[in-house]
Amino acid sequence: MHAHANGVNRPLQVAVVGAGPAGIHASANLSRLAPGARIDLFERLPVPFGLVRYGVSPDHPRIEKISDALHAVLADSGVRLLCNVEIGVDITVGELRDSYDAVIVATGALRDAPLELPGIDLPGSFGAADFVSWYDGHPDVSTAWPLDAESVAVIGAGNVALDVTRMLVKHAHTLAETDVSDNVYEGFAANPIRDVHLFARRGPADVRFSPIELRELGNQYDVDLVVNPADLEPDPHLDRMTRQFTPVRHVVETMREWARIPASRRTASRRVHLHFHQAPAALLGGDAVGSLRTEIMTPDGYGHVVGSGVHVEHEVQAVYRAIGYACTPVPGVPFDHSTRTVPHIEGAVVDGAGTPVPGLYTTGWIKRGPVGLIESTKSDARRTVETLLETAVPGSRARAGGQVIDRLLRDRGVRPIGWDGWLRVDSAERERGDARGRERVRIVGRDELIAAATRAPARRYTAAAGRARPES
Repeated sequence: MHAHANGVNRPLQVAVVGAGPAGIHASANLSRLAPGARIDLFERLPVPFGLVRYGVSPDHPRIEKISDALHAVLADSGVRLLCNVEIGVDITVGELRDSYDAVIVATGALRDAPLELPGIDLPGSFGAADFVSWYDGHPDVSTAWPLDAESVAVIGAGNVALDVTRMLVKHAHTLAETDVSDNVYEGFAANPIRDVHLFARRGPADVRFSPIELRELGNQYDVDLVVNPADLEPDPHLDRMTRQFTPVRHVVETMREWARIPASRRTASRRVHLHFHQAPAALLGGDAVGSLRTEIMTPDGYGHVVGSGVHVEHEVQAVYRAIGYACTPVPGVPFDHSTRTVPHIEGAVVDGAGTPVPGLYTTGWIKRGPVGLIESTKSDARRTVETLLETAVPGSRARAGGQVIDRLLRDRGVRPIGWDGWLRVDSAERERGDARGRERVRIVGRDELIAAATRAPARRYTAAAGRARPES
């Protein structure tokens, strides 16, 4: 894929913003479909991998495999990684567009979707994204988290709500096999929690839990599950959904097993209570959360619910909302505030009037909203790259690509962290792990990550036999 500039063949030059799964797969697709293309991958954080590193629970061993796969993709791609560079702060989108033939925005979703409720800003009210960022050691989040409530409410009916619930009731020693950092381990070790109440506004057939994630909740050490059998009574909607959709049937069967457990056999020190047909109405309390008020919802038999006007109060000292992630605008890139995504046609960014913005493309959650797993991210990235290759016209003047950007960053005192820097962090985390008999222990904090990235020469690791190990 070479372009003609003044009659001279020259490679396509592309900047990709965001080194999470979407940005990495877009870069890999580009290097495969446009041999010789020069690709610079920018990342705001000091390390790559985005949500795979900082948005998933540490007790999911398969995530380590996804990280290893992304590591391998980057290692083999010839892509130049520039971490610790924030677009809109250190470099503008305009400067990128001037320097490259195309810019792909793949910044993902960083924040919690807002929930407009009375009392939502009380101390003790938390967003799931912030909690997940804390236990994943995100460098922009405080190392302390107030795990001091005995009774907690979780609002939401998806896998993130399950993750938050599962992590809240975890006994710290069960995290000893994971890569959690010391401050996180100590936080969970001091957690006084006894009860977590999970609230879904619709019924058991309409939750978005995956069967595996739900079963995992039931397999926790010293945790009982409490489900009201009345919530699982057959009705036309439940019967229809369990007949039509195997995952729904598995989810409902798992809950029915839990509902059949007699109270006398519930002897665990921690309990998870699943509540259906209850929508959050208000967080109550003087100077901190003291209870959650919910409204009982009436099902219509078709999967929809309407408010009954009847309210219930649940005494809790903390409320976690897990109602989805939200994308945030990137300065210099069109943004639709109603959908919280970048407007586009097949991945080519368009302005408010629907006119394509030359040389600007998008992929991942910022393109399609925070839904879908790694597989959909892969195919989505490929579609955007195909659009780019059909529409990106390298200018008649040769673009300077990374050289201009490197000079601008130098002049502004910004020191990007490259692939070697990531290998040093990777190596330092594994050495910490070796010392404790664990695979790795996370380094937390921006300064510590930057120090690790710039310190010692990196030992190289290869993703062999499904897990990375040092090359001798």
